[in-house]
Amino acid sequence: MINGYDNYPINDLTSHMTTSLKKVLSAIDNINQTDTNITLVDGTEYPKELIYGQRMSDCLAKHWDDASELLQIAVRAQHIKRWHLKRTEFEQGKAGYYQWRTALGKFHGELAASIMLEHGYSAEQAEQTSAIISKDLVRKGKAEGDDDSQALEDVACLVFLEHYFDEFAAKYIAANNEAKIIRIVKLTWNKMSERGHKIALTLPLPEHLATLVNKALAE
Repeated sequence: MINGYDNYPINDLTSHMTTSLKKVLSAIDNINQTDTNITLVDGTEYPKELIYGQRMSDCLAKHWDDASELLQIAVRAQHIKRWHLKRTEFEQGKAGYYQWRTALGKFHGELAASIMLEHGYSAEQAEQTSAIISKDLVRKGKAEGDDDSQALEDVACLVFLEHYFDEFAAKYIAANNEAKIIRIVKLTWNKMSERGHKIALTLPLPEHLATLVNKALAE
């Protein structure tokens, strides 16, 4: 894998990429490599958003082998430099949370677009990718042209379930708050397409997590 993180188990995606796509993904990784937040993988520390982006690309390559270059970039840049905008910089409560998430989507999209322009993509392609990342079309309920944004949403949900759900659930299990976990699973499920649902049901979740998912879907 690029940037010296070749020990991280991710599919080799580079063989079918254009030169421009390789350069953009490499540039995204170079930025995310500077994240001081850490993710542990098999006892080894990695920059959190670097690993997140590579996990996103891995999931996309596995389940969306027909993904366009713009979608591949959007998936990798979903959390690009996410630490730049901190939750504490926005108001507390639900309204502040959504303001933060909206600002993040805009920031990620604009940064990805600027990188694309530096590496030969057109302004239209950069704008389209930014729109995929911000998920504007999905939020507005537009049926036309939102397939890539929905695919990005599906990938993000699948990566959460496969790689982050266990740690997330553990906090609420320890607090004896299973209802919170079930509510989050329901919200996650509602964001996904039927294609995403089918893939999610094939994920090799640990038994205790599979039980929680089944409870959520049964309600």
